[in-house]
Amino acid sequence: MQTLVLNNGVGMPALGLGVFQTPPDETIAAVTAALDLGYRHIDTAAAYGNEREVGRAIRESAVPRDDIFVETKIWISDYGYDETLHGFDKSAAKLGLDRIDLLILHQALPSDFDRTLAAYRALEKLLADGKVRAIGVSNFMVDHLTALLDATGVVPAVNQLEVHPYFQQRAVLDFDDAHGIRSQAWSPIGGITFYPGYGEHRRSVLQDPVVTGIAEAHGKSPAQVLLRWGLQQGRSVIPKSTKRHRIAENIDVFDFELGPDDMAALDGLETGHRGGPEPEAVTLAEYGRAVPEA
Repeated sequence: MQTLVLNNGVGMPALGLGVFQTPPDETIAAVTAALDLGYRHIDTAAAYGNEREVGRAIRESAVPRDDIFVETKIWISDYGYDETLHGFDKSAAKLGLDRIDLLILHQALPSDFDRTLAAYRALEKLLADGKVRAIGVSNFMVDHLTALLDATGVVPAVNQLEVHPYFQQRAVLDFDDAHGIRSQAWSPIGGITFYPGYGEHRRSVLQDPVVTGIAEAHGKSPAQVLLRWGLQQGRSVIPKSTKRHRIAENIDVFDFELGPDDMAALDGLETGHRGGPEPEAVTLAEYGRAVPEA
């Protein structure tokens, strides 16, 4: 497993298991399989509703806790200084952990950015108190990051973004790189590109002829090619699956390398179409929902 060093010196496994939309009753088996297969980075979130099951799988694993990098996210409904501190308490209790390795804000809240800043200051407090090892953000665009950096003291260690060949967010990736923020890809194999919500743009990047051609040339699967593309550009990647054979496939990406022509061909697939919600559309009125107590 490749390790990425964050801007505060903390090491983070480059590839992890994501559990977005993984039902609680399937989460324990998925995380257990991942840990058995060599994963040491698990990414969850308060809004996913499966932190408790992630924690149980970690506790029941033979892998020592200190060898597992646990990442979770504060949902917008818990933004605000005191609210975010309590959000940490809820997540830590559900996970069964005294300390979380990486805690990030799940979205920017452009309609109430003061609340977002207060939430981030709470993360800074948790970092200073040793309750988290690193802090960061998710789905923050350049203007959100600029405002955050101007108003706070700790540069985010991570910015988790939708990144796959059909939607590459180069301006944000470049900003992250310039400021020492590690970009982390959700939907790194483009699963969101064939969700029903992708609308008229719905087509699977896994079935793109460019991707399948590169995969065939390397004797790898399309998913492995897409993960390798992200890793070779210095990103953390967190693919999700509940199927053991897919979980195994997704970690088997450290024994080959894409050439310059392969990388350029994948870079050339950009469509400019976002699959996730537009950042400006994320409001408490539209997306707010209470995160249950532990």
